Order: sequence, then structure tokens, then C-alpha cells
Amino acid sequence: MRSRLRPVLLLAALALLSACKEDVAQNIVPQEMTPETLGHYCQMNLLEHPGPKAQVFLEGNAAPLFFSQVRDAIAYMRGPEQVAPILAVYVNDMGAAGATWDQPGKGNWIAADAAFYVVGSDRRGGMGAPETAPFSSREKAEAFARAEGGRVLALAEITDAMVLTPVETGADDQKEGDEDYLDRLRTLPQKDGD
Repeated sequence: MRSRLRPVLLLAALALLSACKEDVAQNIVPQEMTPETLGHYCQMNLLEHPGPKAQVFLEGNAAPLFFSQVRDAIAYMRGPEQVAPILAVYVNDMGAAGATWDQPGKGNWIAADAAFYVVGSDRRGGMGAPETAPFSSREKAEAFARAEGGRVLALAEITDAMVLTPVETGADDQKEGDEDYLDRLRTLPQKDGD
């Protein structure tokens, strides 16, 4: 009798445990940046860089991944490197009261899929690459595009090439880098016979 009772008690205990388990919904409310907030790719403090930022919530991760440029977050959304499904993506509303390029704002996070983006403007993001500047209002996005260049697109209209294509540096940057390299080579000690 005792040997038959053990499996029944074990099953009853497991049933009680599973009944007590509650599925806790993951908090995906946008978080504010602090002096300790680092960019996912660059691992640099985000408050030290200009331009709009983004945050991506992944399933099972309590903290979002922050991005120093909105362009980088969109590239991340489209890339294969996610370790978990994306639950939510937020971007700074650059048309919000008090938002400037140097200080993109506090409490002005909007859902990435609801934003209007200015692509191809003269403005550079936090890491110096072209930026996709987000706005909650099409009118404010259009005003920004008139002032800074670029065109207004919805998230679904932004092509992969707009966010995944490597950013080219200017010819002068390459020339300076080449000259620096050659100068360092010239200072190396020469072997006899060279």
C-alpha cells in the first residue's frame, strides 16, 4: 500500500505546485537612462552622446538593451543576432517639448512602430553615423526634414540598406589614416641590408 501511495502523493504535490505558479508578465515600460546606462554595441555611456536613443526589450530580460543610435536599434531588430524574441522597442520623440539633439529628453519614449522617422538628414547620431530621427508627429518630422534635410518614413518603409549598410568615412579620413600608418612604419628601426 505504501509503495502505491508515494507516486500518488508525488503527483498531487506537483499538481499543487503547478497550480500555485503564476505567470508573471514582463515589465516592458520604457526605462530612463542613467549615468550607468551603456549602449549595447558600443558599451559607452549614452548620456555622453548626442542624438536620439532607443531601447529594446527582449523576452526573459528584465532590463532593455539600450542603443546609442536609433539606426542601430532598427538594424538590431532586423538582424539575426537576437537571443530572444523582441517584446517592445522604444525611441526618443525628438519633437517632444524640451528635446534637443544634445539632450534628447526624459520621459519622451514612444513605440518605435508608431514613430515617423527622418532618414537622410544632415544630423549624425551618437556614434557619428547617419541617424534615423524619430518623431511622434508627422508634422514635426516634416519640419525637421525641411530644416535638416532627409525624408519622412514610417518604420516599415525604412529599408534594410538604410540601416544595415556600413557607413563610409570620407576620403580625407582614409588619407590621414594611411599617412599615420606610413609615418609609424618609417620610424621603425631598419635592419642591416634594408
